[in-house]
Amino acid sequence: MGIRSHQLLLLLLAFTISTTLLLVLSIHVFPDQVADFSGEVMVESERWILGETVSTKERLLRKNGYYIHKGDVAFQFINPVEKVGTPEEMNYLNMERFADISGKEILEPLDYDIESIRSPENPDGYERASATIVALARNEDFDELAKTILSFEKMFNAKFQYPYTFLNDGTFSDNFKKGMQALSKAQMEFVTIPESLWQMPPHIDKKKAKQQMNKLSKSGIKYSKDFSVNNMLRFFSGNFYHVPEMKKYRYYWRIEPKVSFFTELKYDVFKYLQGTGKLYGFSISLYDNPLTVETLWPETMGFLNEGSNFQYVNKKGSFQWLTENQQLPGVNAKANGYSTCHFWSNFEIGDMNFFRGEAYSLWFQHLDTTNKFYYERWGDAPVHSIGLGLFADKSKIHWFRDIGYFHYPYYNCPKAENTRGCLPGQFSESLELQDRNCLQNWIDYSIDNLNKIY
Repeated sequence: MGIRSHQLLLLLLAFTISTTLLLVLSIHVFPDQVADFSGEVMVESERWILGETVSTKERLLRKNGYYIHKGDVAFQFINPVEKVGTPEEMNYLNMERFADISGKEILEPLDYDIESIRSPENPDGYERASATIVALARNEDFDELAKTILSFEKMFNAKFQYPYTFLNDGTFSDNFKKGMQALSKAQMEFVTIPESLWQMPPHIDKKKAKQQMNKLSKSGIKYSKDFSVNNMLRFFSGNFYHVPEMKKYRYYWRIEPKVSFFTELKYDVFKYLQGTGKLYGFSISLYDNPLTVETLWPETMGFLNEGSNFQYVNKKGSFQWLTENQQLPGVNAKANGYSTCHFWSNFEIGDMNFFRGEAYSLWFQHLDTTNKFYYERWGDAPVHSIGLGLFADKSKIHWFRDIGYFHYPYYNCPKAENTRGCLPGQFSESLELQDRNCLQNWIDYSIDNLNKIY
């Protein structure tokens, strides 16, 4: 064997030993990489050899869309269903997919024994879940709220007679009480919200708040000069479930004036949540105006990266829905990484134990200390949605696909024999608002198998 051949053999042997050593080091020195050992550790080693540094955090973000460690929590949109196109093409694609789904005839949820929670023959002796129908209103809202109650009674509550809790930051008149009591046989409570749960905290700089609200008003944000709206948004974000009269209940269904219900429900939605262990139900999901939530996501990330708060993140959360950036990338950019997708909270059916729990409570307290319910006008819809998206298993959040509903200018309308008065699949009467629909993203990124639910 010549000198040249001998040198080549030595080089080959050295390369083999070094490669083996790198692989051993990647397994023993970096054991956190072994969890995904299916060729990926070798890929990382090859990148290392080639001089490309790929950290564990980067790798896991690319693979899972999240990285959750003490003091280092991060999320990233990874496009798990591999949608490709411009924002306009994304909107068109999502509209097409949503139209296909909406074209399927459905009736009721398939993931629970619905026959066991049918409406009773006589509601008087019915054993109800620990639940209430809650409405925030003032005396002047009577006419519009009465229309809602009549629709709601016809479609659901006349069969079950769940109690109503009417909330007001003032005092309900006798005429309001008598008028409402004439619309339903269900029990009713008329509650004045404690000032401590409703009023603007005394430390808020009103001058600064007015300046911020004026900026929003000039940008076309509705009701931005009315501080009672800020009070309401903060109240529903983190205080409504602390009202003394609400504490005896676990579940709630929020209704509002000027809404319509199109579906006759013949099963108990509260017992459906209870039986499935689901925490929250919604009907409409849409994008928010980023000007009202510019720092909500960064402030949330600040909370998650404090102390041991990382432990509250549910690894089965709705992270891709929260960080999606394809349909309205400019909105995501202005909201600093938050898609602004949210559940429209004028319709929500929820488990208050979730909101009363440690994770959500501590997070809300953190948000409240920023004063941005008044300086930026954070809303209860994005706050509820981010809280649920981070701290709840996404399978425990339910799209009530089967409940036809309208609150101007948006619809949820199923193709179902028990739904009348709306167009199946319609999101809005306005074509200009079609790109605000975020429901297809929820279906794509947060529902594993829609056909198993409906």
